[in-house]
Amino acid sequence: MLLAEDDRAIRHALERALSLEGYEVTAVADGVEALAQAHRTPPDVLLLDVMMPGIDGLQVCRVLRAEGDRTPILMLTALVETADRIAGLDAGADDYVVKPFDVEEVFARLRALLRRTSPVAPVGGGSEVSEVSRTDVQVSDRQVEAAGLRMDLQARRAWRGRRELELTRTEFELLELLVRNAGIVLDHSTIYDRIWGYDFGPGSKNLAVYVGYLRRKLDEPGAPQLIHTVRGVGYVLRED
Repeated sequence: MLLAEDDRAIRHALERALSLEGYEVTAVADGVEALAQAHRTPPDVLLLDVMMPGIDGLQVCRVLRAEGDRTPILMLTALVETADRIAGLDAGADDYVVKPFDVEEVFARLRALLRRTSPVAPVGGGSEVSEVSRTDVQVSDRQVEAAGLRMDLQARRAWRGRRELELTRTEFELLELLVRNAGIVLDHSTIYDRIWGYDFGPGSKNLAVYVGYLRRKLDEPGAPQLIHTVRGVGYVLRED
C-alpha cells in the first residue's frame, strides 16, 4: 500500500495502524513522492490526502489514470462539500473518507476496494457452474472483453459490438464486475459488497433496479440476452 499524507502526525498514526492491520505500507509526504513511488513500485492500493503541497491528491489521481493505472485509490479529505467529493471521483478516485475519520472506516473502505479488484470465486461448485465458467474473458491493463462486450477501463467507455453504451458510474462498475467474471454466477451479497461496499439486505431492490437499467442498455432485438438471473442466488453474464 502507498500512503500519501502531508500531515506528519496523521501520516505516522495511519502508517502504524495500517501496519498493525497487516498492510505493508510505504508512506510519503507529498504528491511528487507519491507519483515517484507509484512508478517505482506499483502498490495494490493508494491512500491519498487531497490537500498536499506541490501536486495534490487529485492531480496524482489524474496522472495515474491518464497513464492507464487502475490501482484502487481511496482519498482522505477535509472537504465535505458535494462538489469537492464529485471532483475527487471525476479525477479517478474510487472512494473517499472525510476527516476527521475513524480508522475502522478507513479499514472497511480499503477492504471493499481490494475486494472489487480481486477475483471472485464461483458460487456453488456443481457442473453447471463449471460449464458456464468457460466463457472467454480477455483482460489487459486497459481493456476487458467477454461475450461480445468490450470495456475501456481508462476512458470508462463500453461497447456491445460496435454500439457504444451510455453508462452511469455505477452501471459501468457493475458491468465491469460481470464481464470480468463472465460465466461465473455472482451472488447478491458479493455484488453488493464489490459495488457498494456493503449489503443492503434481502429486502433491497437496489441491485435488481441496476440490473434492469443495464439490461435495457445492453439488449438488442434478435441478439441473445447477456445478463441472466439465477433464482435464489444472483446473476451471471454469458451468451446463450
